[in-house]
Amino acid sequence: MNETELGLWGVPLAILAGAIRVSTPFLFVSLGECLTEKSGRINLGLEGTLVMGAMGGYAISYHTGSPWLGVLFAGVIGSLFGALHGYICKFPRVNDIAVGIALMMFGTGLAFFFGKPYIQPTAPILPSIPFGFWSESSQVRVALEVNALFIIGILIAVLMWWSFANTRLGLVVRMTGDSADAARAMGYSVDRVRLLSTMAGGFLAGIGGSFLSLYYPGSWNEGLSSGQGLIAVALVIFARWNPFYCFFAALLFGGAGALGPALQSVGITEGYYLFYAAPYVLTLAIMIITTSPKRSLIGAPGELSITK
Repeated sequence: MNETELGLWGVPLAILAGAIRVSTPFLFVSLGECLTEKSGRINLGLEGTLVMGAMGGYAISYHTGSPWLGVLFAGVIGSLFGALHGYICKFPRVNDIAVGIALMMFGTGLAFFFGKPYIQPTAPILPSIPFGFWSESSQVRVALEVNALFIIGILIAVLMWWSFANTRLGLVVRMTGDSADAARAMGYSVDRVRLLSTMAGGFLAGIGGSFLSLYYPGSWNEGLSSGQGLIAVALVIFARWNPFYCFFAALLFGGAGALGPALQSVGITEGYYLFYAAPYVLTLAIMIITTSPKRSLIGAPGELSITK
């Protein structure tokens, strides 16, 4: 089968391929925010963490020649930002939402400042797994190239979902998020649990950022994120704070983001910019549909500032 024989069948194929690629950062950031919020804290600074992770990962990959070292470094950067957020929020009368917004601006500005030398240089990018090796069509082969981070993200989502329901560590995180008094009564340090959860969440968000610069689109520039970190926070609410649902929600948002390029690939260019706005329109629509006095906070940890 040659490339032209796919015809309109290329549209769902392109949407599937795009959904897998575009959803990966959403998946990692939403899982990181889900873990953070399960402990009773909101971190709106993950947009800055995402951008900083993208820049740091790209820089390390460029200097070392290893994109996987870049991924690891991006995660470490995310953990440091998470630690900063967790440390500040432990003080009395400190609002975690305000701190998150401040760190979002700080992380974005820091990434833009240190990232200027890396806009032009080309760094090694992450390899992909060729699941389309069986096809003679180059379009199918390209569409079914899946990055290992996507597979890792699925495994992390399942592991988190299982851990929250079946492990002592997961129970402690959930208890801390639902009732700080109960956690203290059981002898656990609420600040420590939330600090470690925020650091782990930041680590995942940093990895999500590294995917942007080291695989798709595979370069570093100042407009790389386009608000994906903030959308991922809304995605957690849509997923009802369930890591397993975060995967499907990320895939849905990824498909919306891939709609424009998929239609353009078959010559449909009418309303081109509207297609690219699909993820943002979907975010707004979902938040409106799911927001109601009875349903909006179902599944939300009781200690979140939005529930009080």
